[in-house]
Amino acid sequence: MSDFIHLLPDSVANQIAAGEVIQRPASVVKELVENAIDAGGDSITVNVKDAGRTLIQVTDNGKGMSPTDARMSFERHATSKIKEANDLFSIRTMGFRGEALASIASVADVELRTRQQGEELGTYLHILGSVLQKQQTDQCPEGSNFAVKNLFFNVPARRKFLKSNSYELKNIITEIQRIALANPELAFSVFHNQSPVYELPAENIRKRIVSLFGKAINQSLTPVEVETTLVKVSGFIGQPKFAKKSFGEQFFFVNGRFMKHPFFHRAVMHAYERILPPDSVPSYFLYFEVDPSTIDINIHPTKTEIKFEDEQAIWHIISACIREAIGRYNLMPAIDFDQDGSIDIPLPPGKGSSIAPPEIEINRHYNPFQQEGYPGYRTDLRRDTVNNGQWEKLYSGMERGGEEGDGKSEEGNDFTLGSQQGESENGQSRLQIDEDQPFQSVSFLQLKNRYLLTPVKSGLMVIDQREAHARILFENFMRNFNSHLAVSQRQLFPPVLQLNAADAEILNALRDELHQLGFEIRPEANHQFYIDGTPGVLSHLDAKDLVERVIASFQDRPVDLMDEIKAQLALVLAQSSAINYGIPLKQEEINALFNQLFACQSPAFSPSGKKIISIIALADIENLLKE
Repeated sequence: MSDFIHLLPDSVANQIAAGEVIQRPASVVKELVENAIDAGGDSITVNVKDAGRTLIQVTDNGKGMSPTDARMSFERHATSKIKEANDLFSIRTMGFRGEALASIASVADVELRTRQQGEELGTYLHILGSVLQKQQTDQCPEGSNFAVKNLFFNVPARRKFLKSNSYELKNIITEIQRIALANPELAFSVFHNQSPVYELPAENIRKRIVSLFGKAINQSLTPVEVETTLVKVSGFIGQPKFAKKSFGEQFFFVNGRFMKHPFFHRAVMHAYERILPPDSVPSYFLYFEVDPSTIDINIHPTKTEIKFEDEQAIWHIISACIREAIGRYNLMPAIDFDQDGSIDIPLPPGKGSSIAPPEIEINRHYNPFQQEGYPGYRTDLRRDTVNNGQWEKLYSGMERGGEEGDGKSEEGNDFTLGSQQGESENGQSRLQIDEDQPFQSVSFLQLKNRYLLTPVKSGLMVIDQREAHARILFENFMRNFNSHLAVSQRQLFPPVLQLNAADAEILNALRDELHQLGFEIRPEANHQFYIDGTPGVLSHLDAKDLVERVIASFQDRPVDLMDEIKAQLALVLAQSSAINYGIPLKQEEINALFNQLFACQSPAFSPSGKKIISIIALADIENLLKE
């Protein structure tokens, strides 16, 4: 029987390796920029076309390569960093695996121009699908210039499953942010379709953070620094009042390398415990310096996950140093005991003396409608000829107001029959009521200002008021998408959104869909956006916070299929603008909510899949009352 085990050809092995190393255009950018840093370049330019599908070009002014090194760099497992296994435990540079260029060349059309410092001529290489097409001398600047064209041209399935340009560009920008924050002493220039995305000069860490995330973050940054025998921690944390609802400004770096570490993230959140707004995440940019022999960076193909020798101890160091910074810079909410400008309240009288309440004289027979000084008084009109005395009746009713019940439930009662208050305590707008639509009137009890209860034939129906309102709003938004009839409410003073480049790409990709819902968003320079208008039904909400929530919901998902975008937008807006728990409702509002809910296509479940309606069977109620 013949042998059936054989070695894979290098081209096939490289394509298999590319499946782990090169996942998308952002992976190519990461590998090439890290190589440029290792080459000693202090000025790096990244030029991207069509979010990396057509072209990714990375140019540096580093030390360059000789003709032999240029050719060897595309061979698998070729590296200048490692000669023996022990070298893995003393690595301080970026790429060391020796698979990046080989993997890139196996799935793209790659051109390299490189010249060593002090040499008159450089080298030009053209490699297509791991096959060397041409190698010759070339007149080029010192350093290296990699041009990666038509990524995944020979792997149609991989190219087909790339997401939209905005999503792929967002990933590229995220990689640039990580590398630029880890190396603030280097200058970076990033262009997309010949338009500048970043122009970052060499600067310190704080200025680099501001350059990447906008001037608004500068006032939030608080320095952190501690040095122990295990680790040196430095960097900046954000003040609690500037915390956001979404991730995006949370970075860990170890020995100049970006890393993801959920365990250390929990240490940061533990330090902010009880001083953060609900569901908020603080910004942090923390840099660790440790002995390379105490960490293992070779546990993940992308080298973003790192194993520490003593993670528990470092966890406590992180939490302690952040708490110290919070206390040192007075980031905790504090009581101000300054007496300047305070009202001088006299001391109460001594023991045994009584305080008499002030007396107010009231003329209960006074009627302003019978006074000549009243602006509407006319001597030629008799009282009995104006509305048949309705003014006096109205006045009499006002005079008796307050002596009768005010419609409010007694304090401590958890049940209300529809509140008579005109506005909620927190100022949230009421439900939209269409007075022209005939509503079915149903008797409801409102439990804890959270659930609506009404008897039905089979028992007791319970409705979650917030989830019901979210379902109504969701279907309204989807109808607006289909009919293009959304009404926009103009902003007298348009709020300004200052975004980083990645979030700006998300918002640009969503602007057309947001416009269909009634948002009017105007882009300006430096990733600024003015919110000129919002949907009329959402005019009572904070427009800036609403748009930030929309952006946050798309940070970890592709902005691709239009139907998915519309559904996700409608879901986010519905959940953000639905009436909150704890809001008392008028009886007519409850009836409107009930009728609008049962006019929906799916009244039983909220747009996020939660249950809206539940019926407690009469038999279950009877069982509760049995001994």
